[in-house]
Amino acid sequence: MFPNSDVVVRAVEKITPSVVNISIVRLMRQNIFTVVPMRGMGSGFVISSEGRILTDFHIVEQAEEVEVTLSDGRKLRGVVSGKDPSTDIALVEVPAGNLAPAELGDSDKLKVGQMAIAIGNPFGFLLGGGPTVTAGVVSALSRTINADGRMYEGLVQTDAAINPGNSGGPLIDVDGKVIGINTANIPFAQGIGFAIPINTAKYVVEQLLERGRVVRPWLGITGLTVTKEVATYYNLPTRSGVVLAGIVRGGPADEAELEEGDIIVQADGTAVETMEQLQREIRKKKPGEGLKLTIVRDGRRREASLMLQEAPY
Repeated sequence: MFPNSDVVVRAVEKITPSVVNISIVRLMRQNIFTVVPMRGMGSGFVISSEGRILTDFHIVEQAEEVEVTLSDGRKLRGVVSGKDPSTDIALVEVPAGNLAPAELGDSDKLKVGQMAIAIGNPFGFLLGGGPTVTAGVVSALSRTINADGRMYEGLVQTDAAINPGNSGGPLIDVDGKVIGINTANIPFAQGIGFAIPINTAKYVVEQLLERGRVVRPWLGITGLTVTKEVATYYNLPTRSGVVLAGIVRGGPADEAELEEGDIIVQADGTAVETMEQLQREIRKKKPGEGLKLTIVRDGRRREASLMLQEAPY
């Protein structure tokens, strides 16, 4: 049942103090002699009271200047303190305290059809009235898209419109908890939008704060969650797992002689039903550690052992 407007209003009121506008300046070469400043903007949200802000990497990429407008109207100089292009996540720090951090939810518990509210602050206080809000549902999970030459996996798909400038803002549930980071939309596909699952962001932030970069164990595959619909369409022998759609040459899966069409159903003895579950099992490991997989090929189960590598991106 679609929540009433009061539910949406309460959720928006809860998250609004955490939503910020991010304005950047990039230097663009106009011709061989001239470099001109180009302005851009997006959104973000506070994740610590000490001034740490989460946003999209593509918003602050190659930024010479970063200015953050807080919900109370203050404009502060921001510094990009961490970035992970492969997940389109960046951290921005501002010199402020006692900020209102957003409450982060659990994206592993998302269900298709549940309410999703996209929040952004693309214009700061230029137009007044606070952030912009669009509402819809979670349309699909575990989506993979190719944008700007990068492959993004495990995204949340929503029909809540992600308007220009709302990238980097939070996607929230009816309790006002952040379930994703608005990252991309496909305007020619009737407003389909995508968000980075917040659990992915939690892991990336932890890595950036501890190491300054994200060190990932890597299997070297492109995978697709097997659903009943996928299994029926492709006539697969299982109704769950991860079917291999692509294998990187020279990667761990390739060296272990896995093949496209193989279906991973277990990792180190743990059942794997979705791409997210497989990623969680892989994240428990470090590059150089072994992983035992159970796969289904031609209707038969097989065991495969491999050595995880550090992700090359």
